[in-house]
Amino acid sequence: MKLTGLVPVNFLPARVAIERRGDGTIVLRSPEPLAPYARCMGEYLELWAIRKPDSLFLAERRDDGSWRTLTWAEARSRVRALAAGLMKRGLSADRPIAILSSNSIDHAVLALAAMHVGIPVAPISPAYSLLSKDFAKLKSALSLLRPGLIFVEDCEAFAPALAALTGFDFEIIASRNRERIPARGVLLDALRGRDDDPEVERAFLSVGPDTIAKFLLTSGSTGQPKAVINTQRMLCSNQQSLAQAWPFLYEEPPVLVDWLPWNHTFGGNNNVGLVLAHGGSLYIDEGKPTPGLIETSVRNLREVSPTIYYNAPRGYDALLPYLESDPVLRKNFFARLKVICYSGAGMPLDLWERLERLSVAELGQRVPMSSGWGSTETAPQVTLVHFEPIGPGVLGLPTPGCELKMAPLDKAGKHELRVRGPNVMPGYWKQPELTAAAFDEEGFYRIGDAGRFADPQDPAKGIVFAGRIAEDFKLASGTWVHVGPLRVRAISAFAPLARDVVVVGPDRREIGLLVFPNLAGCRALCPDLDETATAEELAASPAIRRHIRLGMAAMKLEGGGSSMYPSRIIFLEEPPSSDAGEITDKGYINQRAVIERRDTIVQRLYEADVPPEVIVP
Repeated sequence: MKLTGLVPVNFLPARVAIERRGDGTIVLRSPEPLAPYARCMGEYLELWAIRKPDSLFLAERRDDGSWRTLTWAEARSRVRALAAGLMKRGLSADRPIAILSSNSIDHAVLALAAMHVGIPVAPISPAYSLLSKDFAKLKSALSLLRPGLIFVEDCEAFAPALAALTGFDFEIIASRNRERIPARGVLLDALRGRDDDPEVERAFLSVGPDTIAKFLLTSGSTGQPKAVINTQRMLCSNQQSLAQAWPFLYEEPPVLVDWLPWNHTFGGNNNVGLVLAHGGSLYIDEGKPTPGLIETSVRNLREVSPTIYYNAPRGYDALLPYLESDPVLRKNFFARLKVICYSGAGMPLDLWERLERLSVAELGQRVPMSSGWGSTETAPQVTLVHFEPIGPGVLGLPTPGCELKMAPLDKAGKHELRVRGPNVMPGYWKQPELTAAAFDEEGFYRIGDAGRFADPQDPAKGIVFAGRIAEDFKLASGTWVHVGPLRVRAISAFAPLARDVVVVGPDRREIGLLVFPNLAGCRALCPDLDETATAEELAASPAIRRHIRLGMAAMKLEGGGSSMYPSRIIFLEEPPSSDAGEITDKGYINQRAVIERRDTIVQRLYEADVPPEVIVP
């Protein structure tokens, strides 16, 4: 199919100001100055409650399948009433609110109420409470934060975790199953005071740009968990910067159908903040890109047409078969879609092309594909694609107010990326040594990622991700292996068999890959295989071995030497474990954690007598 033009979208023109220094360092800035932004996120709630009181703000599914909704006026009333109750509990940065539950209207209203009056919230991954066996990560997080109040949606589900939290001093608030709340707990509605309490108004007016809004837990892709301070300045400046890069946001209130977790900076800061800043509507998607839950997302997207759709590449991989086979879903999905966004990991080329083909088939034009780049420490956006990229992997350009320093790492154009701007954190909570080490002598945050220009002759075409610096390694030959780009190339080369891959081989003569198989893709290639097929059965399939070997050969033919292609591949039977830190809430693989936990498999991959389950050229 010949691809046509793009669906017209009002973007900031692709321009960049460049400062080149004598030592090879490059600093990129947007020529567009950052405009004034809100004092705090609560100002947006107050604004839209006045301008569009009866418009939908939040929606979520009830148990009977209907939508529970909240208008802007209803949200403001509930936020201020809850804030009145919270103010009587002595909560502060030293005694914040920890939210253990996943996305919900009650979660949103409680968080907005706390931030409205200057009380920080700390949304914590539900996996720490619901999937863990020893609750070690949960206890570690609470030991650092020392919350004065903990919120759980359902006391029945969180009862084991709450029972394990001995030695802490906090009150428990819940929405459901009050009978399972310990003696120190109450229902959420019991907190509500008057929505016209003058103390709430005084507290709201005292919230300023440097007021702490959130603590977000992160360990990056390596290292130990840290509590990242997120201020109101960070959140508000980020939304202003995004709006200037995407002026179309002012033309129509955004509508999101979104599952991305709020304990993560992208779901909680970018996506919720986008709806809040522009008076949009957020339909909370309780689905996820996993078997048994992706069907929930499909149901929601059949009913609600998003104007912007955010997902991780893993999510698009799960959604695409439904879009390709269901014309009703496809029609509703593309009905008013302006931008398709992915983040956090590179988009494999086959997924990119399938999405473009679908949009052309449905609309006659391609929906613009966009990505961005940043971290929990940058709230999250630093760069954004606000132009037509030359292909997947382009992370865009710095948006207004953000400075991107590129410190040279090699002669091939790879640079360490560092960030400065009002969106950057002041530091890690109660960890001054880590804070000091996170910034360079000019105050740029060392994000730990590497990048290079998509087109060295034209910097305005953006930068591309070149991997986590800590993940890259050398082969025995002394040649560097850049894990990030190699991972994306491998997933594309082996499509549709690999859901994700882990690159191994430090100090070895050749690169190996641990492959998390895509069972749906394997079944498509080998109809005789089912979901019970083991890793050994997958690796023994002649059709799969042939497909993998063709992919290996294609990668080798692309050139670049032994650091650019794998020579040994093994399929993993056990999926990545979130409890062991192998996978994040958004579904991204922690390469180091997988390698350390599965060391015996790595050793087997490199045995001199090649085991039968290892695929070699």
